Amino acid sequence: MKAVLRLDIVSLEAKIFSGFAEMVVVTGVMGELGILPGHMPLLTTIKPGQIRIILQGGSQDIYYVSGGILEVQPNVVTVLADTVTRAIDLDEASAIAVRENAERLLANKKSNVDFTSALVQIEQAAAQLRTIKMSRKG
Repeated sequence: MKAVLRLDIVSLEAKIFSGFAEMVVVTGVMGELGILPGHMPLLTTIKPGQIRIILQGGSQDIYYVSGGILEVQPNVVTVLADTVTRAIDLDEASAIAVRENAERLLANKKSNVDFTSALVQIEQAAAQLRTIKMSRKG
């Protein structure tokens, strides 16, 4: 039997996932992190992207997370996230529309747009689209 770790994913609204996994892959600020049982302790922020959970037996669950905190202990991983959505529940058309609208706002130099907010919207929409694409591959 393969070694497993305990994983808890919690959003502002509810506990999203609580169970055991062989591996967890999270998009950290410095890039993608692969967490296996026995991983050294770690505390870091995560950016908009995907969380891939390799479950016991090899199947996988994919979630989109809008950002948050990742805590790793040797056999326990906790994700405290702003917003978490299962990849299959993401709306591709909506993500494309949000991205295109934010890009239009940035291109319109005459508008009173909050550039930081528009860039965050673009980053989140791009992360959602990558998550959708990954879930289709799996």
